[in-house]
Formats: sequence, C-alpha cells, structure tokens
Amino acid sequence: MREQIFTFGQYLSEKFGCKVSKVPVSISGFTCPNIDGNVAKGGCAFCENDSFSPSLDKAKPLKGFFLNLESSENPYLEKQLEQLEWQFNALSQKLMLQNGTQKYLVYFQSFTNTYAPLATLKALYEKALSFDNVVGLSIGTRSDSISDEVFEYLCELSKKTELWIEFGIQSIFDETLEKINRGHDAQSVKDAILKAKKYGLNVCGHLIFGLPGEDKAMMLQTAQAAYELGVDSLKYHPLYVVKRTALANEYGRGEFTPITQELYLEVLSEALKMKPKNISVQRLTAGIDDESLIAPQWCRDKNAQLRAINNALKELGLKY
Repeated sequence: MREQIFTFGQYLSEKFGCKVSKVPVSISGFTCPNIDGNVAKGGCAFCENDSFSPSLDKAKPLKGFFLNLESSENPYLEKQLEQLEWQFNALSQKLMLQNGTQKYLVYFQSFTNTYAPLATLKALYEKALSFDNVVGLSIGTRSDSISDEVFEYLCELSKKTELWIEFGIQSIFDETLEKINRGHDAQSVKDAILKAKKYGLNVCGHLIFGLPGEDKAMMLQTAQAAYELGVDSLKYHPLYVVKRTALANEYGRGEFTPITQELYLEVLSEALKMKPKNISVQRLTAGIDDESLIAPQWCRDKNAQLRAINNALKELGLKY
C-alpha cells in the first residue's frame, strides 16, 4: 500500500468539508522592490512575471500605473477593485464547472502582494473576502516586502478567516540568491517566516530546484532548512527558462544548463521522503506550454511530468 502525500487540497477539504480551490488573481499596479529599484533592478533572473500564471486573464490592466508606497492615496483603487471582482467571477465559475469547487481561497499571486500602502491592501483583501463562498486568502509576497504594520493587520484578519502568506524561499545559499539577483539574503527569508509564525500565520514556502550553480546536496539542504523553519505547506518548482529574462540571456550564452528531468525527479523524491508528514504539498512541479518557454522542453507537458513524478514516488511507496 502506497502512502498518500498530504496535499493542500486534502487539508482544505478536511477543514471545510467540501472541494476548495485557490483562485489566482493579478492586480495591476503591484510591482516588486526588485523591479522598481528599491532593493535591486531588473527583477530575479528567472522572472518574466506573466510566465508564472500564463492562463491568468489580465482583465482591465492599468498600463503604466504602479502604486506609490510613499502615499496612502490611490486614485486607481476603484479600478483595481473592479479588476479583482472581474477576475474572481470568471475564474471561480470556471473552477466550479471544471472540478465541482464549492468554496474558494482568493490567491493574490503575481508580483509582491504586500508591497503597497496598507489602505490599498485592506481594501483589496476585504473586497476579496466579501465574494460569495470565499473562505480565505493566500497572499504571495517577498520576505523583504512586508512590514510589521501589515503583519499585525494580517494577524487580526487571520482570526476571522483562513489566511496564508506565501514566501519565495528559493534557496538558503546567499551565493545562489546573488546569482539570480534576488535582492535579499537567506537570513531575510528565515526572519520573515519565523516572524509570520510568531504572528500565528499559515506559511507556504516556494522552493526552486535547478538554480544556477546548485547541486543535489544544496537543493536538499534548502528543503531541509525550509522544513526546520516550520512552514505549513510547500510548493516545489523546477527552474525553467522563458523569454525576456536575464536567465534566457545566460542560457543563450551557454552560461546556464537547466536541470534534467532525471535529476529533478531524484531531488524531489528525496525531498518528499524527508518532509515531515504534517507539511502539506501544494505543487510538485511547474511548467509552461507556450512560445515563451525556451528550456528545458520536459517542462512543457505538465501531465507527463506528473506521471513521471508518480512513477518515481512509487519506488518510495508514496503517491500524490
């Protein structure tokens, strides 16, 4: 008998007694301190943000507008709220028809979703919670982009709803974070996760396997460190190369070799075998099937990836 890996879907269905899905939304005006020059310029080497949510409908974009962090005034807030509602309605209906979803978490996915004036965050988060059958929020952000003021607000909000904060851990090695132009060090992530747990928040961490210069031992060391920090859930990703990124330029010059599927399966399998059973899994792989993908080609077919992952896990007596 193969042991079932504890999934986030299982966690949600046990808690709410029905099918619960995350609805990804992308709000125009949000950016990142690694893009706007506050901590670095150019963004992470792998980041062309749309590639991480290629099917996400960018409804009613506010071109050229970015939030002013120095001011609580936001003349575009009403348009952002309309955009949020449009996206939620379209995607929640799609999920309901596709898989029978009955309740939803609104997932603020693209860019850095605590990197905005608190008044704007409050308006958007509370609007999302007002939608029918929404039971909570999941908020993607960076460790260097969430203030104590926002932590305190989220702590209060978490007393009334299901609340998750998602941090990109990526790697615990500072030399790797510097290579990918991350804009912060590993200590920043450790401090943010520990602070989030101190505030009583649920934390999902993102790990990327196949980052420049990393070998199997380093990838597994990052996974172990994430477990020890006390995250509640994890997403595992292979690093793939898309157009319009610094990584694409490095790949074109022969300076970066993507992780092979064989090595990814090996690292992922060992990371899952090490994982404490109470930590849920939200994702085991990632990829994109459009013209923006440059390499590796095995990241183009997610269904094939999942079949290969399940075959690898079978050898360990696990299933996903």
